[in-house]
Amino acid sequence: MIIAAPLAFAAGAAAAFGFEPANFWLLTVLGLAGLAALIDLVGSRWRAALIGWLWGVGHFAFGLTWIAKAFTYQAKMPAALGWAAVGTLSLYLALFVALATGAAAFVRAGPGRALVLAAAMMAGEALRGIVFTGFPWNPLGAAWLPAAGMAQLAGVIGAIGIGGLMVLAGAALWQMVAPGQRLVDRGLGLALAAVVAGSAMIGDGFNRETYYPDNFNVFVVQANIGEDERYGRDAENLNVYLALTRSALANRETVAATAEAAAPDAEAAPAVLPPTTSGAGVTPLPGGEGAATGPGGAAGFVPAAGARGAIVVWPEGAVQAPVENDPALRAALAAALGPNDLLMFGGTGLVRNGRGQVIAYANTLFVLDAKAKLRGRYDKAHLVPYGEYLPARPLMTSLGLSRLVPGDYDFAAGPGPRTLALPGFSPAGPQICYEIIFPGAVTEPGKRPAWIVAISNDAWFGASGPPQHLAQARLRAIEEGLPVVRATPTGISAILDANGRDVAVQPAGTQGVISFTLPPPLPPPFFARQGHWPPLWLGLALAGGGLLIARRRPPGKI
Repeated sequence: MIIAAPLAFAAGAAAAFGFEPANFWLLTVLGLAGLAALIDLVGSRWRAALIGWLWGVGHFAFGLTWIAKAFTYQAKMPAALGWAAVGTLSLYLALFVALATGAAAFVRAGPGRALVLAAAMMAGEALRGIVFTGFPWNPLGAAWLPAAGMAQLAGVIGAIGIGGLMVLAGAALWQMVAPGQRLVDRGLGLALAAVVAGSAMIGDGFNRETYYPDNFNVFVVQANIGEDERYGRDAENLNVYLALTRSALANRETVAATAEAAAPDAEAAPAVLPPTTSGAGVTPLPGGEGAATGPGGAAGFVPAAGARGAIVVWPEGAVQAPVENDPALRAALAAALGPNDLLMFGGTGLVRNGRGQVIAYANTLFVLDAKAKLRGRYDKAHLVPYGEYLPARPLMTSLGLSRLVPGDYDFAAGPGPRTLALPGFSPAGPQICYEIIFPGAVTEPGKRPAWIVAISNDAWFGASGPPQHLAQARLRAIEEGLPVVRATPTGISAILDANGRDVAVQPAGTQGVISFTLPPPLPPPFFARQGHWPPLWLGLALAGGGLLIARRRPPGKI
């Protein structure tokens, strides 16, 4: 164990570099091969569990470094506390890996154990997304995204399912090279590797061309307003969003023509339009909050006669002041729109009781039309512990830990996934911030939307958090067969087609507007129709096959 322990930590750390932003997916396979090897070599079940835990600590400590940056924004806490949070979270998340490796060690070493390990790791990832509200960040399946064929299988067996195939690939690699291995077992390892490779070929068949019908355009505004600039500058920040929106909508005909020309080549090279940016023509708001020239028009922007409506998307928290009780603010927002446009933006929602009294606040996505009327609302349902609410607040306050959450109140949770009917447009399924990382939980049951709109504030996610967050949005697009429109204040904003491919991207740390014709949805993939049953069936098949092989295999050397 003296040698095995640091090797396990190093293998887990190496596996973390298969995710964004490094994307060396082969390192994840090799890291999992190392995990399988160490489980076989240490012998006992308890040692196997410890090896899994150490592997998990290394994996999550290197994969979740962005959390250290996030903590520094909470009441300006010291950087050391952020790194302590990364370490503590890694120690906890690694327990799910330990459970998986400990369970796999009950099976005799060999190809059977490889199958059981894949099933057990799938179960561990599923539990990680449930226990204590869940944190399924960076599922192993996300490392397959650069391999298009494997990634598309998420539409069949989900992210957890393709994560199981990632584990199987690593374990099969170990089976082929393990010392003292019988020839038949090496052959079985080769067969398992062939199954994974064959799965990639099957998945590649789902990577179909995107056909762009005569659909409406979506404009995603990225103002590049950092976390340090969000507070105390409401008017200035709002004016930036308004100016970018007016400039982009004034050029909507150019955008439509460019999108139409780019659409036929979407499969080979999805079009990425140059961002539409502008810092000029900012209209002051009344009383420092902004000024409207009337619904459907704004200073510096006159919509073309008969212009087709578009949807403009701003990120989470783009509007700081509550809009429900402020008609002047709503009018200022509506003034940037054309007569048939809608604005979707993140703000603070008021939660009222039966008597109309405000009793709480919510993290909300609003839909506003050009007449300054709110046409839809979605309240975030899956809140972030220690980010949007403080568990056991009275106790934490008495311990002086209430500063872990900004403000003196907790957000109220919404009822869950909803499909918003949008007048004149296809229905949308909203997701706010990390809600998009939960597989099978992003659309309202029985009311499938035509697209997913995901707004987030990734400004406090450091350098690695935003690309990892975007990667998980790709997985949801593939699983659900729906395009995803993603807006963040500092990036990475993107429009993804229903295969999870880039249509338009605004890089992190830049200001601009990305715009494109909304890609169409695909027919519901198998995972979208069946939910979590396909990965469960796969896990049971892997476990059953592994137990059968192990039972028939005579004891002996590994």
